[in-house]
Amino acid sequence: MKRKRNGNLIVVTGPSGVGKGTVVTKLLAIVPGLTKSVSVTTRSMRQGEVEGVDYFFCSDQEFLEMHSSNKFLEWAEYAGNYYGTPKEWVKEQLQKGEDVILEIEVQGALQVLKQAPNAVLIFLSPPSIPELRSRLKGRATESAASVELRLAKARIEIRDKGLFHYEVVNDNIEEAVNNLMHIVYAERCRIKD
Repeated sequence: MKRKRNGNLIVVTGPSGVGKGTVVTKLLAIVPGLTKSVSVTTRSMRQGEVEGVDYFFCSDQEFLEMHSSNKFLEWAEYAGNYYGTPKEWVKEQLQKGEDVILEIEVQGALQVLKQAPNAVLIFLSPPSIPELRSRLKGRATESAASVELRLAKARIEIRDKGLFHYEVVNDNIEEAVNNLMHIVYAERCRIKD
């Protein structure tokens, strides 16, 4: 009889502008049994968003109570709002045999590693800093000073990539997605206690 396995917790991280969202969206479309983590946030719900699908929405007070009760695998404050990955929701998905993928910033990935040492950490790298600069400028959403701040942070994050299990260089989206897919399938075959 085949024993049901628990899913894997897969974390995709990397510098801002490297393409995390794009590769994760494409990966989710082609890999069955892979679920994107749903974060808790204190920001307001935007038109078209669905509670429990896009985010779990809550007040600042509710979030801080969850944080003080150690309910998050990782959390951060960004632009005046809190965001966190709910431990219990992730645990439920893993117990169902689903692989759960988190698309988060580098510091959040390191928080996850402390709380979930069996998590699979994948660092998505740009092909080069000049290419990352070009991508950030191409967004046309930030000032030149903001782009330079993001690049300075990216240089530090890239130096820490040795803390992760895998590195995927995103110089070609389809190739990066293919490499991520192979990592997910390889981790499903890993012998675990």
